[in-house]
Order: sequence, then C-alpha cells, then structure tokens
Amino acid sequence: MTLLRHAAPALSPVRLAQIVGAVAAEPRCWSDVVRFDTGRRWYQRLELTDDFEVWLLTWTQGQSTGFHDHGDAAGAFAVVQGQVRERTVTGARPLVTGRVVAAGGRRSFGPQYVHDVANVSAEPAITVHAYSPPLTAMRRYELTGSGLVHTATESAEQDW
Repeated sequence: MTLLRHAAPALSPVRLAQIVGAVAAEPRCWSDVVRFDTGRRWYQRLELTDDFEVWLLTWTQGQSTGFHDHGDAAGAFAVVQGQVRERTVTGARPLVTGRVVAAGGRRSFGPQYVHDVANVSAEPAITVHAYSPPLTAMRRYELTGSGLVHTATESAEQDW
C-alpha cells in the first residue's frame, strides 16, 4: 500500500501578513544576509515549510519585479526599510493604480493576484515576503493598451 502525502492547507493572506510582520520585526534573524546589488534585485529564502515560505528581498533605486502573479499561492510583504510602490491593473481599459508602501507597511493578497513592485525612491529598500503554499511558478505579464498579456512562466528552483 502506498501512502499519499497530502499538501498542507494554504495559509490565508491575513496569516501571511502576520508572518511577514513578525519576521520584519526581528532583524537579528536576517540582517546578516542582507546584500544590495545594483545590477538586479537581490533575494534570499529565509524559511521553507510544507505550508509557506519566507523571502528577504533588497531593492536599489529603479529595481522592479515587472507585472507578475504567484500562481496558486497567496502572499504578503512587509517593508522593513525604505519604500516600494505596488501597481495593479483593473478593468478592460486598463486602469493602473498604485500605492506606496513605506517602512512598517504591509500588503497581502490572494492567489493569482497580479502586481508590479518597484523601488521608486533613491533610498535602498528591504522587504520580507511570504507565500502559501510555497511558490511553484510565477507568471510574467506585459501591460499593453488592451490590458495584461501573459509573456512567460518561471518555475521554482529552475528560474530563481
């Protein structure tokens, strides 16, 4: 008889926001791994469990994720230092809206949420991110006059 391993239930966006807030509040747990790279966004996975993962990201001026989603994973991020701008797209026109998330701020979202996150300030930024279930893929999008167009899919452990 073969026993099948069942995936742990996904954590809610609210719970993920609590996790990133707690990790962000404990710099002794991550400050020794912080790096800034002007050539690309720097990132480091801090924790991986069956039901969630936590990442630390750093951003220099102008660095951006581009529009993307996290597949079937819900997520959250907390800004530890600096500020980032999050943009989303809604409607058929399309309408791009943005918000600045400064140090101490958090954002959380459900699965298949498409956004672009960027450091648009001169000060470097540090953010903590959590996803549940752990990421398996991220889809990339281009913003066109008629809306978002899927351009690529990146796979975990293969593309990042």
